[in-house]
Amino acid sequence: MPSARKTWIAVAAMFALNGGLFGTWASRIPTVVERHALDGGQLGLLLLTLAAGAIASFPLAGRASDTFGAARATLVIALAYTIALVLIAGAPNVWLTGAALCLFGAGHGGMDVTMNSWAGEAERHIAKPVMSTFHAMWSLGAGVGAVGGYLATSLELGLMAHFALVGIVFWALTTWLAAIGWPSETRQPTKGAKRFPLPHGALFWIGLVAMCAALGEGAIADWSALFLVSVTSATQAQGALGYAVFSAAMVVMRLLGTSVIVRLGEVNVARIAGCSAVAGVLLAVIPASFAATLAGFVLLGLGYALIMPLAFSRAANDPDTPPGVAIASVATLGYGGILIGPPLIGFTAHFITLHYAFALLGVLALVIVVKASALGRPESSAAPAAERPRQ
Repeated sequence: MPSARKTWIAVAAMFALNGGLFGTWASRIPTVVERHALDGGQLGLLLLTLAAGAIASFPLAGRASDTFGAARATLVIALAYTIALVLIAGAPNVWLTGAALCLFGAGHGGMDVTMNSWAGEAERHIAKPVMSTFHAMWSLGAGVGAVGGYLATSLELGLMAHFALVGIVFWALTTWLAAIGWPSETRQPTKGAKRFPLPHGALFWIGLVAMCAALGEGAIADWSALFLVSVTSATQAQGALGYAVFSAAMVVMRLLGTSVIVRLGEVNVARIAGCSAVAGVLLAVIPASFAATLAGFVLLGLGYALIMPLAFSRAANDPDTPPGVAIASVATLGYGGILIGPPLIGFTAHFITLHYAFALLGVLALVIVVKASALGRPESSAAPAAERPRQ
């Protein structure tokens, strides 16, 4: 077996690649809009193709992870994901751009499932709750990709040159780090198992908690700047600080996650995280001042940071469901939250203003507090990885 250090580096590299490619794409959305002369509605439809590709890939990636091994499946999907990024740059019209985005979404979502399955195996081997540090590497990779996009735009680098350069460099470096010959667990599909399983039993509550956090994360990503401008009278430049401080808080907490979880335990951490998110919403909504809202976004980032890592870790160690299938089912609800969050806030804001629509995030945070016990690690997963039978 590879050492704990090599194992962590390998899995972290895959998370960084996934985030880096996504951050690269996101940073050049304005260029794609300008190239194809898209209006807001057309861009929304394009982004839906990305989301549809991701959601469709979850169960297929879960099955591949269990059948062929999470590490092998991750490396194969990583290559397809990288190629899809380049295809977006080369698409000559909006229809082919939509098709390329669907493939890109499938690569992004499928890799999300398989690399989290691999992370679950790595966590058992390392014998520490390191899932949050892997997710921190995703956030770091996304940040690097976004900065690269800013530099490429400033240098007037073409979309194809930018995406091809980033794809080749990111993929070559990270797959080299990930090529450690990890002996992934494999399981043959259960006869009669559903191809598109939805979470049930304990996994439903895990998925629900994950969805509450993901919904809030999606809402902050899309609405934080407008909230600051319209509610606190911030400038456009100041509005951009909202998501910046939120993201920074998430990265810091995810890097500290291992020590926090070891000290307090999964359930206590989830419950405190929910309380932090509730406090963040109250700070943002009640004073309605720029400084208080920024502080609220920091508390929201600290609160949401560890929920998805805890949910994926718990799903990967479910005693009744293979890791690939369990993570795929939880990811379906989690990504559903990211998709539902922005339009839900927008729809509610139409009736009660954006200011008070954000109070919905507080209600969802309370659900995290109440159902935090769902993220507790089951007793059967306490055995070291070496003692767990391979199927």
